Amino acid sequence: MKKSFGLRAASFSLLAGLLVSGAVVGPATGIAAETAGEKTAGFTRAEIESIVREYLIANPEVMLEVQDALEARQRDQQQAAQLETIRGASDDIFNSAHDGVYGNPDGKYTLVEFFDYNCGYCKRALGDMLELTKANPDVRFVLKEFPILGPDSQRAHIVGQAFQHLMPEKYGEFHVKLMSAAGRATEESAIKVAVSLGADEAALRREMKDPKIADVFNRTYEIANQLGITGTPSYVVGEEVVFGALGRDVLEQKIANLEQCGKATC
Repeated sequence: MKKSFGLRAASFSLLAGLLVSGAVVGPATGIAAETAGEKTAGFTRAEIESIVREYLIANPEVMLEVQDALEARQRDQQQAAQLETIRGASDDIFNSAHDGVYGNPDGKYTLVEFFDYNCGYCKRALGDMLELTKANPDVRFVLKEFPILGPDSQRAHIVGQAFQHLMPEKYGEFHVKLMSAAGRATEESAIKVAVSLGADEAALRREMKDPKIADVFNRTYEIANQLGITGTPSYVVGEEVVFGALGRDVLEQKIANLEQCGKATC
C-alpha cells in the first residue's frame, strides 16, 4: 500500500519543525540546537531548513520512519478513544431496546454490527452472521441500523425501526429477508417485507412517523463518530472495533479471544 501524499507532507513538516526547534539533531548536520528563534546555534531558519532538505533527500527513509511513528501514535489514540466510548456507552451499544437481535438473545458473546440495507458488503457479510449463529449458540448479533447511503436507505431503515418496535420477535427475519432481497432497499420494498411477515401496514405507517426514530438514528451516528466508524459493515466485539467485511474467520477469532479471557468483553 502506498503512503499518502498528505501524510508524507505532514511527516516532513513534523520533522522539519522538530529539527528547527532543536528536538531532533540529524547526524549529517552536527547541529547542537538549543532555541527555536530565528537563529539556532548560529544558523538562521532558512539555513536550517536547507540543511533539513538536504538531509532528507540524502536519507529519505527518515520520512517513512517519522510517518510510521505518527500513524502508530494515531492508532493508539484512536483505540484509547474507542475503549472509552465502549465502556461509557456500553448499554447503548450492546443492549439498546431499539436494536434488533439475531441469534441467541441471551447469548454469552455479542457482536454489534453497524449496517446499511443498501451496503453491498453488508449483504455479503450476511452469510457470516447466519453461519456464526448457527455454529455457535452462545453468539448474539446486535443489529444497529446505520443508514448512511442516501435517502432510500434512510426510508428503508425507518421502516426497519418501526417494524422492530411493533414486532421485535420477527425483526431477525425482517433483517435477513430485506438484506437478501435483490435490488435497492427502499421504503416500498421494506414495507412489502414487513407486511409479508405479518405487520399491519396501517399500524406500521403510523409507527414510521414517530419522531423518536430520528433520535435513535442520531444516537447511533454519535456513537459511530466516537468509535471512528464511517462505513459499513463495522463491528464492535468486546472492547474492539472491527472495520469492514473481513469474513467469518476473523469474526470467529474475535469471539475466540472473548472465550479465552472468559468474559463477554476483554
